[in-house]
Amino acid sequence: MNQLINLFKAFSDLNRLRVLAALSQHEELCACQITELLAITPASVSRHMNILISAHLVESRKEGRWVYYRLNRQNKQVNELVNWVMREFENDPAATETKERMAEILQYTPESLCQKQRQTSCSHKK
Repeated sequence: MNQLINLFKAFSDLNRLRVLAALSQHEELCACQITELLAITPASVSRHMNILISAHLVESRKEGRWVYYRLNRQNKQVNELVNWVMREFENDPAATETKERMAEILQYTPESLCQKQRQTSCSHKK
């Protein structure tokens, strides 16, 4: 029952739907790309990603200081549910915005995005 509750909790937030939409279009995304997509703090991205991981929708891997996320394709029923949710979501204006924003984000390397985010974060602290 907890798995079902975690699944629906994961689907109940627009930012998490946007992440799932982006990951369904791209094999893997770096945490900094997701931060850029959602325009929220890295800590908030981490919280959202942990919810998606707890629901077994997303997997992560660490490579040096980078964290990469991808959809968890191992559970057939969960995959069917994700595919259904994404079909429903694709007609939402937020889905179009997500696709357009990802096209912009993918023009930059994860390193340059991370550097930009650090500079922005530091300028807000002053």
